[in-house]
Amino acid sequence: MRRICLWMAIILADSFSSPAQDLYKEHYRPQIHFSPREHWMNDPNGLVFFDGTYHLFFQYYPDSTVWGPMHWGHAISRDLMHWTQLPIALYPDTLGYIFSGSVVVDSSNTSGLGKDGQIPLVAIFTQHDPVGEKQQNALFQNESIAYSLDKGMTWKKYPGNPVLRTPGLKDFRDPKLSWYPEEKKWIMTLAAGDRIMFFSSKNLKSWKKESEFGQGLGAHGGIWECPDLLHFSIGGKKIWLLIVNMNPGGIQGGSGTQYFVGNFDGKDFKCRDTVTKWADYGPDDYAGITWSNTGNKKIFLGWMSNWQYAQRVPTQKWRSAMTIPRLLNLKKIHGRYFTTMIPVPSLERLTRKTQRFEKISSEKEFTLSGPTRIDFKISGLKTFSIQFSNPEGQKLRIGYDQDKKSYYIDRTLAGRSDFDPHFAVTHYGPRIADIENASFTVVLDNASIELFADEGLTTMTEIFFPDSPFNIMHMSTAAGAAFRSLMIRTLQSVWGKNQK
Repeated sequence: MRRICLWMAIILADSFSSPAQDLYKEHYRPQIHFSPREHWMNDPNGLVFFDGTYHLFFQYYPDSTVWGPMHWGHAISRDLMHWTQLPIALYPDTLGYIFSGSVVVDSSNTSGLGKDGQIPLVAIFTQHDPVGEKQQNALFQNESIAYSLDKGMTWKKYPGNPVLRTPGLKDFRDPKLSWYPEEKKWIMTLAAGDRIMFFSSKNLKSWKKESEFGQGLGAHGGIWECPDLLHFSIGGKKIWLLIVNMNPGGIQGGSGTQYFVGNFDGKDFKCRDTVTKWADYGPDDYAGITWSNTGNKKIFLGWMSNWQYAQRVPTQKWRSAMTIPRLLNLKKIHGRYFTTMIPVPSLERLTRKTQRFEKISSEKEFTLSGPTRIDFKISGLKTFSIQFSNPEGQKLRIGYDQDKKSYYIDRTLAGRSDFDPHFAVTHYGPRIADIENASFTVVLDNASIELFADEGLTTMTEIFFPDSPFNIMHMSTAAGAAFRSLMIRTLQSVWGKNQK
């Protein structure tokens, strides 16, 4: 039955696509990141793994390349790299647009929405009423659910929507669901203005408020959005992570992703420390959340853009892409927990050519061909730089500034920047721990770079728009340091004939 469903989904996807030879070859088009065939995309939504398939829903406007009435777009993958875009999953209705939310596998049928032994997938999302917004009555964002009985291929909205009405807050949105087994209840983590609200339910339909979190904690330069609550088992203890996206007020301006580490008892979340922490120190990783139903493995995905300029970047047929899916974990440094993120292992399967080098003591130049992954270590970390350039003389620099004790990405000369006066700048991310042999992973695509330093303790994501892809890499380091264990992988595009 699953094969039939997937086969039908692919047929449907192909039925409304443009000719394959014209897809995913446009200027700036990512080759190893998910991007929509056309039109506008922002937040990842409803990330769920079920029956061997990863589902990616996303905020989508099918009539323009700028934000508009939100739908849920839909794509599926077996390996988190190759994606098939499917028909739109959820459309706006009389209750409003379909804003961000999440999907869970209701394996015990707590909702009662399953039939004939079919396990329901249940989506919860914010419905944003544009009429109410114009009337300024502060009652225009409410939470609704939908369900699928065919493994996520088609969806039916619950007739009793909305299942949770706003208490009078105009910003009351982006519900993320998780199961709390100790009390056999669902937890909804919801963004409410400048804080997080927690609700609980036994059946996904009737919700009770448990608590609030955030007053006087973290960054408050904008509206809190797209939260996620999850836990890790470390040393036999449950350590909880609360992800909170915010716009504006991010670490690099515009939108950004902060997080809190603490304890959750089914009612209250209590933070372990008061230091504001950021999941990504670049400007272009926002609205990130994790897949549900993946067990102990936590997989994170973010929207690879920034609200400062997302609607003005110089792509033509589509706007924006997602980050590389990342394995998310926690690491304890000097008594505090920090997030770590590294690319999922399936990225390595895209390798079509590998070059290995044992040691580069001063500087060296390499020719690149297409999307590239670079892994290296440095002994005796000091100031170093890696410059990527193209025949037009444009260049992108990444590296480490020893005086600032920070990693950086410099996109001041990396291509077009006329769409935003604050785009062409250098961004810095702190080195969180002094690791003897610093390790790095760099993922370079046609118009993006992702830096994972010190096993992912410092992560930076940036987009850019060169006239042609960067095909030269120049590496240099200060005296007394050396690149070692350098590996350069040339990656194949994930977009095949059927866009799978």
